[in-house]
Amino acid sequence: MITAFVLIKTDATRIPESAQEISELEGISEVYSVTGEWDLIAIARVQKHEDLADVIADKLSKVKSVVSTTTQISFRAYSQHDLDAAFSLGFDH
Repeated sequence: MITAFVLIKTDATRIPESAQEISELEGISEVYSVTGEWDLIAIARVQKHEDLADVIADKLSKVKSVVSTTTQISFRAYSQHDLDAAFSLGFDH
């Protein structure tokens, strides 16, 4: 599974509508409205790198109110949940 974080600038008057439309695209698992330089951050999850082109360049970037995007592709995920599961022996405490 390939995970990418897409930082999105949108028409400021249409942020909620943009988020909803983007969240409905196949390959987008989540969309967050955020503070700062970007309006939205979308999480794309696809099987192959080539699929990112379909999701981001061919679909997400063509959403009418999207002004610009920057994409960050993840190498590895770290979370406390994953670490706890890796070291769990299955005993109830």
